[in-house]
Amino acid sequence: MIRVLVTDDEPLIRAGIRMILSSAEDIDVVAEAADGREAVGLARELMVDVVLLDLQMPVMDGLTALAELRRTVPSAQVLILTTFGEQENVLRALTGGSAGFLLKDSAPPDLLRAVRAAAAGEAYLSPVTTRQVVDLVASGDVAHRAGEARRRLERLSERELDVLALLGEGLSNADAGRRLHMSEGTIKTYVSRILSKLDCENRVQAALLARDAGLRRNAR
Repeated sequence: MIRVLVTDDEPLIRAGIRMILSSAEDIDVVAEAADGREAVGLARELMVDVVLLDLQMPVMDGLTALAELRRTVPSAQVLILTTFGEQENVLRALTGGSAGFLLKDSAPPDLLRAVRAAAAGEAYLSPVTTRQVVDLVASGDVAHRAGEARRRLERLSERELDVLALLGEGLSNADAGRRLHMSEGTIKTYVSRILSKLDCENRVQAALLARDAGLRRNAR
């Protein structure tokens, strides 16, 4: 069972998310929190697998809570709940170690898919929000980011670069394994090694590095 903590200051949103998640046989909503401070305490106490975390909350906001969760409960994967137009906060959440993000008005199957992906150590990027973030990133210092990304990728072996290129395309471990004719477990080992070498918190950060470096499989 995937143990989930739902965090939002609006009771109706929490209730709606709980109802959707509770429909899945492999997901258990073990607690709800109304602010970031409560979320950090419950995540630490209950040792949850996934935390759904709103950005705009009283007492402790989502970005502060994310930093605390990464520091005190590193095993918990954090999915950011967001609304359209919060690009800068979402980008900060990604660089802060979140496992991905989805819009609050996402369809129920997307919510279930996101929780399962996060629990499996994979990224989930809401397509709409992804476009917002990519647009925001693209408006920055492209040349500087590209040079820095390529420098960091020099730490990787040829095979690790192959795996990272597929992460940059958004492939799951299973899909990457099929593409490279490797087992899913082997891909997972490569991903862990890549994250360690690149000093990345999660697959999302590694995928952004691959994109900044212009990494493409068999086209480096």
